[in-house]
Amino acid sequence: MTPNPLLGVFFHWIGGLASASFYVPYRSVRGWSWEVLWLVGGIFSWIIAPWLFAGLRSHDLLAVLAATAPRTLALCYLFGLLWGFGGLTFGLSMRYLGISLGTAIALGLTAAFGTLIPPLVSGQLFGSLIHTTGGRVVLAGVAIALAGIAVVGKAGHDKELEQAARHLDDSGQPQARDFRKGIAVAVFSGIMSSCFAYGLDAGDPIRHLTLAHGTDPLAQGLPVLVVVLLGGFTTNAIWCLYLIVRNASAGELKGEVKVAGADAVAPLTRNYLLCALGGTAWYLQFFFYTMGESQMGRYAFSSWTLHMSSIIIFATLWGLALKEWKGASARSLGVMTLGLAILIGATVVIGVGNMLVVRG
Repeated sequence: MTPNPLLGVFFHWIGGLASASFYVPYRSVRGWSWEVLWLVGGIFSWIIAPWLFAGLRSHDLLAVLAATAPRTLALCYLFGLLWGFGGLTFGLSMRYLGISLGTAIALGLTAAFGTLIPPLVSGQLFGSLIHTTGGRVVLAGVAIALAGIAVVGKAGHDKELEQAARHLDDSGQPQARDFRKGIAVAVFSGIMSSCFAYGLDAGDPIRHLTLAHGTDPLAQGLPVLVVVLLGGFTTNAIWCLYLIVRNASAGELKGEVKVAGADAVAPLTRNYLLCALGGTAWYLQFFFYTMGESQMGRYAFSSWTLHMSSIIIFATLWGLALKEWKGASARSLGVMTLGLAILIGATVVIGVGNMLVVRG
């Protein structure tokens, strides 16, 4: 199959939309603690959807995994485990900083580390990459994307300060969100989340095996996701179960909830459906990511920047739709618009660079 990087960019945009949208259904869950919501949604994200889609779209899934070297499986699982810490705190970064700012900071760091470390370790960064026109265009696109992420993050930060200035305490001082706590969580989440890219890179032998079993090249990354996401599930499940025991929130799974000291019933069916929708939407980002990556050709590592940029574009648009930017100045909105334009341009530049490489 001849790679088609522009088609790959389109797939990454769809994946970015899915990722940016996954938290929206969670916002409508009622009567559930965060740990219950996150675990139920995560079961769909990290267990049900990966196995279902890999089973449907790849050939001989169990045979491929059984034939994979234990070291490869262990590396994929380990990086997934480490990524789990980033995924676990990503939701908290959005809670503390909002969708726009939290996503920009966390995913900016994820984009930088996840994109540049794999080719640096393999020697590709300072090998063929900088010595070809297409390679240099790809690197330029990555740099433009990181600049765009910084611009969007700056706009989000300014917006938060402007909104906080409208709510004064008794001393007449503006009450902003806890930026230190929020930024610390977002930075940690961003660095650890980049481990997902390392897990996908470590799973290259699995891709070769599943292709040998007749899997469509567009679906070659799906068996890798099964292993990496199992590691992520482990981290998240342990933490959520700990919180469920500590907070005695297990009863919420049966519809029980304490409201104002009285027993009440959570909308159980609705909550499960919303978590299933949110969890599946989260998984679909990587379903489309693997399709996009399969089309990027020689410098597939650039897929990570495309993915992060697309998420930030759509997360910012969701922030606008959910009125997170209400009260922001025209200047902040202008900076945000500039950042989005830069990110969109960066995805096109990266696609063109990969196209130049494919065409030789």
